[in-house]
Amino acid sequence: MNTDTAIRDVKLYKASTTLKKPISDATHTLTEIAFIVMRIQLENGVIGESYLLSFQYSPNAIVGALKDIIPVIKGYKANETAAVYQKLDELAEYFGNQGVLRWAQAAINIAMWDAWGKTLGQPIHKILGTHKEKVSIYGSGGWISYSIDELIEEVTNYADRGFKAVKIKVGSPKVSTDVERLRLVREAVGDKVDIMMDANQGMDLPSAMKLAREARDLNINWFEEPIHHQNFQGYEILKNQTGISLAMGEREFDTLPLRELATRNALDIWQPDILRIGGVEAWRESAALAKSFHLPVLPHYYKDYDVPLLCTISNGVGVESFDWVDPLIDNPMVIQDGFAKPHDLPGWGFSFIDDRMTEIKL
Repeated sequence: MNTDTAIRDVKLYKASTTLKKPISDATHTLTEIAFIVMRIQLENGVIGESYLLSFQYSPNAIVGALKDIIPVIKGYKANETAAVYQKLDELAEYFGNQGVLRWAQAAINIAMWDAWGKTLGQPIHKILGTHKEKVSIYGSGGWISYSIDELIEEVTNYADRGFKAVKIKVGSPKVSTDVERLRLVREAVGDKVDIMMDANQGMDLPSAMKLAREARDLNINWFEEPIHHQNFQGYEILKNQTGISLAMGEREFDTLPLRELATRNALDIWQPDILRIGGVEAWRESAALAKSFHLPVLPHYYKDYDVPLLCTISNGVGVESFDWVDPLIDNPMVIQDGFAKPHDLPGWGFSFIDDRMTEIKL
């Protein structure tokens, strides 16, 4: 076998899951569930893969950022993830190390880890060191655009599939609407299923405080991104005056907000997004920082990456689940009795199905 693990070629693809109709949270309307897939080929023939959730947003911007890094990364070996990250960080500094350039940086990092795992013949969680064999998983959705029937159908479906927790969107024009939707969800799933709520930064502080207080009797586990993610004082006020547990982190490209909120005692759950934070090493570094503040880690969206990584840390408490990517990959994650186990195949343990993708010409 050719032992040369240098990156020889890179290809980009688009894959999509059909929506019956647009869905909305408090700040965005989604018309398409789209993914950009990156595949790298090593000199030894191994293929490493990564994907990012793009929806319908700025397709030219993210594809352009991905295209820009391809000439830079060719020739690096699959295990040189840290060297590539540093090189791309230096090149991105002029236009900024956050935003689409960070997404591109993370996409290649994740694909390199996949290729390295396949070269070694080992799953990612075994390469990094296994701490646990499975993690708790919750069902996510509950879009504001749902009718009551659609909302109840989704949460009861999650409960019927063994999920022990569900998260729904809040941030409606009237707080009373959110409270009523939460009440109906509680009635539908009973007391044995936890409920969380997510405002996607769509509320002002007075409304968030009102909702936190009025939802107290419904036993809501935590309130995610109630207000703008940089309103650190607002998070502190909301936490201290209502007592509700607060979760955030998916919008962050670095750990400054984690440090700021943790020192204010204004954060209860850290939710890194592996694409925004910069990839595997950055994700794990943020988890280590969260641990230093005694905060649990419950990441945003990417369960096929997050479950293996959560199994390598001591403060990983759970993962978010959507079903969007499952029809597009060859080895969907098995979820049973409210838990998910990492894939047991080498690398990340799954690949996108070829005929579900369209190649993006470079």
